[in-house]
Amino acid sequence: MTTQYAKALTGTGAPMIAPSILSADFARLADEAAAVAGSDWLHVDVMDNHFVPNLTLGVPVVQSLIKATDIPLDCHLMIDDPDRWAPPYAELGARNVTFHVEAAADPRQTARAIKSAGALAGLALKPDTSLADHLDLLTEFDTLLVMTVEPGFGGQAFIDAMVDKIAAARRAVDSGHLRLLVEVDGGVNAETIERAAAAGADCFVAGSAVYGADDPADAVRRLRESARRAAVTV
Repeated sequence: MTTQYAKALTGTGAPMIAPSILSADFARLADEAAAVAGSDWLHVDVMDNHFVPNLTLGVPVVQSLIKATDIPLDCHLMIDDPDRWAPPYAELGARNVTFHVEAAADPRQTARAIKSAGALAGLALKPDTSLADHLDLLTEFDTLLVMTVEPGFGGQAFIDAMVDKIAAARRAVDSGHLRLLVEVDGGVNAETIERAAAAGADCFVAGSAVYGADDPADAVRRLRESARRAAVTV
C-alpha cells in the first residue's frame, strides 16, 4: 500500500521510520541522532507553549542538529503563527516541515513558501480535526501528518479511532488526485504500527519505542519490518 511517492523518497518502497527526539536525551542530541542510524527521517517536535502546553526547542537547535547528522530532519511545528515561523526551518535545510492547519491563517501560501525554500511541506491534523474538511488543501502538500494522540507530550497511548482517519487519507491518495505521504505520530510501538500500516500509513513517528530500547537502531529496523509485514498482508 506504499505510495509511489513514498518509494521515491526512500528509494526502496519500505515503510519510513522517523524517531522522535522528544524522547531522546536533549543534553546529548548529536549522540542520540547517531544512535538511530538507518532511520529515514529524524522527527523534531517544535513546541511554543502556546499552541500546545509544552516548550521544547526551536531554530537554533535545529540548525545545530542539521550539522550533526546526515539523517534528514522532519520538523513538526506545534506552534502559533506557522505562516511566519515555518519557512525558516525549510531555509535551514530541514527535509520536511509540517505545521498544523488549526494554527495557520493561510495554509496554502505557507506550504508554497516552505517548498520554495527547498523543503517538503506537511499539514498536520489534531485527532478531532476533520480530514474531509481539509481535503481541498492537500494538493498543496507533500505530507499529511495524522496525529494519533493529542499534540504536546510524548508517551501517550495511540488513539484507536484514528485508524479510520488514516484509512480515509489512504483512500484519498489512492484516488490518484494527490501526491502525498501519509505520516502518523503518537503512541507508535511494535503493536500499533501494524494497525497504522494496515490502514495505509507510509511513515511512522516513534519516540519511546525507539529511544526507550536498549538498541535504538535495532528498534528502528524492527518497527520498519513490522510495518512492512502489516502493509503487505492487506
